[in-house]
Amino acid sequence: MTENTKLQKVEQQLVEEKNISDNVMNKLHVMQAQGNLDLPENYSAENAIKQAWLKILETEDRNKNKALDVVTKASVAYALQEMVTLGLNPGKNQCYFIVYGKELALQPSYLGNMMITKRVTDCKEINAQVIFEGDDVKYKTKNGKIVDLEHSQSFGNRDGKKIIGAYCTISFEDESLNYTDIMTFEEIEQAWKQSPMVGKNGFSDNSTHRKFPVEMAKKTIINRTTKKLRNASDDESILSRQVKAFDDRQRKQVFDAEVDENQATETLDIPAEPDVPDFEDAKVSEPEKEPAPAHDPETGEVQQQSFEDNPF
Repeated sequence: MTENTKLQKVEQQLVEEKNISDNVMNKLHVMQAQGNLDLPENYSAENAIKQAWLKILETEDRNKNKALDVVTKASVAYALQEMVTLGLNPGKNQCYFIVYGKELALQPSYLGNMMITKRVTDCKEINAQVIFEGDDVKYKTKNGKIVDLEHSQSFGNRDGKKIIGAYCTISFEDESLNYTDIMTFEEIEQAWKQSPMVGKNGFSDNSTHRKFPVEMAKKTIINRTTKKLRNASDDESILSRQVKAFDDRQRKQVFDAEVDENQATETLDIPAEPDVPDFEDAKVSEPEKEPAPAHDPETGEVQQQSFEDNPF
């Protein structure tokens, strides 16, 4: 590629970035004027979109192709719009982007899931702990709900090679609303095995899950607990409806991709596109046949990628 060609490509990307960003901002202004947008305090949509472009430029598909070389402009606009409606900022590691066939999709991180859950449920705290061999854990169940969990631990028990489980508690001012979920280490490892970072050959000594098992276990239980509580909420706020719609679309994408992979006869059903009339390819074309991204089979969440190789 000549220097002139490279320069032309950069200039074209800058023009496309501005066009897409302007269209997204116009759409968001309309939503806000109609009372259909509820953003966090001190949240700057413009800054979040700028941060998102830095992440998108680095994003690749499974074949190492740059995302912007394979995805539609309309899907980029839709991913950015979803990011803002959920109040997420990739610059704070609250979300990232994945290539899904010919579409770019938004994926909240565990930090993003915590932030969304705090806004939707008005909870006070979200805390996770790992259970090690030798720890004493007791709890009761009431109407199928874990209550009165007590966890006693000695410092000497803390050994990443001796994890037996993890739990997450979401606390409220009204303690009767507190919500706890718990996983055995076998369940946690099953979730990890869905990750492309683990692969078919199992866990390597250099894998993130083996180097940082305590933090990765916490991340896994946080993701599951926050999604479970959000899905059980009967809140009908603007944000809650947007979050539930996003979660439903995410699960449907994974399900449809699995059907396509297993039967090779179904067409992947992509969600309705945003209104982006300036784009020539605003109508989404059918994605290439591609296996579903590695995901949590229970929540439908796509497993997180490279930026979380270090969970700290």
